[in-house]
Amino acid sequence: MPVNKKHDEFYTLDMTTSWEVPAGYPAGIQQKIISGGLDEENRRGTRTRLLRFAPGVYTTAPFSHEYWEEVYLVSGDLIVGSDANGEGGKSFPPNTYACRPPHAPHGPFKSVNGCLLLEMHYFDPV
Repeated sequence: MPVNKKHDEFYTLDMTTSWEVPAGYPAGIQQKIISGGLDEENRRGTRTRLLRFAPGVYTTAPFSHEYWEEVYLVSGDLIVGSDANGEGGKSFPPNTYACRPPHAPHGPFKSVNGCLLLEMHYFDPV
């Protein structure tokens, strides 16, 4: 299957529109899909998205999914491994990166001051 992304040269992203809460996330976390699409049911596709946390927002349980995930912390702070009440975990600064294979448990997550992540998701083989 070919990569499902269109050819895009440099352009300025509109950071004020097209944000949505991903399924299963709290309201203070929003995504903006910037390229491609992921068909989780049929295990196909690739997507690149921005994910932002509002200050103080946290998830309550670890995540696990069927696709590869690469995550780059662009700005702000991200706490990884907090508990269901948003307590504890390890804090990471900007310019932090993670690459996770399918089914790798990760999270829960929290951001004290808010953050912006760049994420790439894809199924194997790409």
